[in-house]
Amino acid sequence: MKPFLLHSYLAVVAARFRMLLQYRVAALAGVATQIFWGCIKLMVLGAFYAVAVTTPPMTFTAIVAYVWLGQVLIGLLPWNHDPELQELFTSGGVAYELLRPLDLYWFWFARTLAFRTAPTLLRMIPGVIFAVLVLPMIGLPEWALPPPASIAHGLMFSVSFIATVMLSCAITILITISMFWLIEARGLSTFMYGVVPVFSGMIVPLPLFPDWMQPFLHWQPFRGLCDVPFRIYSGDIPLSMATQEITLQLLWVVVLIAAGYSLISFARVRLVVQGG
Repeated sequence: MKPFLLHSYLAVVAARFRMLLQYRVAALAGVATQIFWGCIKLMVLGAFYAVAVTTPPMTFTAIVAYVWLGQVLIGLLPWNHDPELQELFTSGGVAYELLRPLDLYWFWFARTLAFRTAPTLLRMIPGVIFAVLVLPMIGLPEWALPPPASIAHGLMFSVSFIATVMLSCAITILITISMFWLIEARGLSTFMYGVVPVFSGMIVPLPLFPDWMQPFLHWQPFRGLCDVPFRIYSGDIPLSMATQEITLQLLWVVVLIAAGYSLISFARVRLVVQGG
């Protein structure tokens, strides 16, 4: 990618990011909801761990880290699409997108990067403060978000987190591209609301699923959204396997970006504008 084009895409990310940071009240409402559900999930999982007759596949400390990371980073899950891009399709304004002196896929990718990260940042900071500082103060230190298992695990988590962001954007772009044919993406988004939380491990950590499901769960792309980074953070995935897991994340990023790029190249030459 040429330097001046890279600068243009970074400018798109920065401008969109600043705009999305304005929705602070909505973010605070989201934080309250995520804290509530985080506590509910810990109560439910804690009850299961208390009566377990066999050794669970994850320690309760790892579960606590998994739950709170999931709640503060829930905005990264690719279960919806940018409503402004939806409006372009329904109004016919998408035709103007084709006239920009930038590659359409990477332009939308830059917008999506801000769409995923800005709201997440607004919710993450107060959520982490609650999980790290408030819970010990009110007598629930066992529910507090623990630090990474080690400095090395923290560094590997940072790398895996970057791969997670890229993977989320690549999946979100595929939802956006579907509007070339569907016009309306609400049906697909509703479908993703059911699929993504389950197969990413947001609802239930994937190691707690039955053994017969583990081979499928290991290789499917949504695992890289929650299961891999969160378990690296807690040390449930050892450092000896962390590189392999991150490599799998990045392979899915490459596959999904290639699929999205091919689809958008195919769709743009057959676009029929609705409205306008």
